[in-house]
Amino acid sequence: AHPRTPAEIRAAADQMDHHHEIGIKAFPAETEGKGNQLMQPRMENGVKVYELTAEKIQWETEPGKRVEAFAYHRQVPGPQIRVTEGDWVRGVLHNRLEQSTAVHFHGVELPNEHDGVPYITQPPVKPGESYTYEFTVPNAGSHMYHSHHNSAEQVGKGLLGAFVVEPRHKRAVENVDLDYVMIINDGSHGYTLNGKGFPATEPIVAKMGQKVRVRFMNEGMMIHPMHLHGMHMTVIDKDGWPQPQPWKCDTLNVAPGERWDVIVTCNNPGVWAFHCHVLPHAETPNGMFGMVTALSVEK
Repeated sequence: AHPRTPAEIRAAADQMDHHHEIGIKAFPAETEGKGNQLMQPRMENGVKVYELTAEKIQWETEPGKRVEAFAYHRQVPGPQIRVTEGDWVRGVLHNRLEQSTAVHFHGVELPNEHDGVPYITQPPVKPGESYTYEFTVPNAGSHMYHSHHNSAEQVGKGLLGAFVVEPRHKRAVENVDLDYVMIINDGSHGYTLNGKGFPATEPIVAKMGQKVRVRFMNEGMMIHPMHLHGMHMTVIDKDGWPQPQPWKCDTLNVAPGERWDVIVTCNNPGVWAFHCHVLPHAETPNGMFGMVTALSVEK
């Protein structure tokens, strides 16, 4: 092959730049469906009741890309459940899938019979069946719920969600202006943040001086070092437990099953990239994709 001419080099560079520009200009791109939406419970004699229906749907992860998903409440991730330490909770699972399933409340220290692992703590919930989990919430923190049956496929396809337990008494460091859950996944839907890939990911928008809590939750099968440009993160919790001493970083390794809570003090105005720093999870010659979003700090 002959060496490329300056004109050919420039044309190739312009083409690559054009692909990158298209993606950036499209962000945040609209897609059908939104996951991680806060679910309001139904109250029954002091019990907070959450009903979750597992079923197969089509899910748009980025503009024009539709995938087969297993979803709770027809959204990926499933509805965000927020309760308070000490609440009495009833979770009712309705299985409309073509395979058995179950729900495990990851990080919540429940009685054995409610751990959600078929053939260890309960029978599998077969197609067409329902199953009830009922418990008093014991420990605060950023937790998750997900399938624990054929879980590589079922969680990879979307049977997962945030189970956030607020403490009875907040620490001073927890007084923030915005509380944002970021669920990371890398299953059959590709590299996603809250069920979407760039440019369809959702930006975090804050004003100068505000404090933002980001709750990272890795429901995938790979480690994802999450990196914020322009500002540091102060790490306050790991897997729901307060750190002995908060510590600072700008890149935080989030392993499968882990939850990390960080505080960002928005003191630097502008739109700042926020992405996984395993770069093949975030960018190719065709532009940014996958695990990329932004923190927008407005004056």
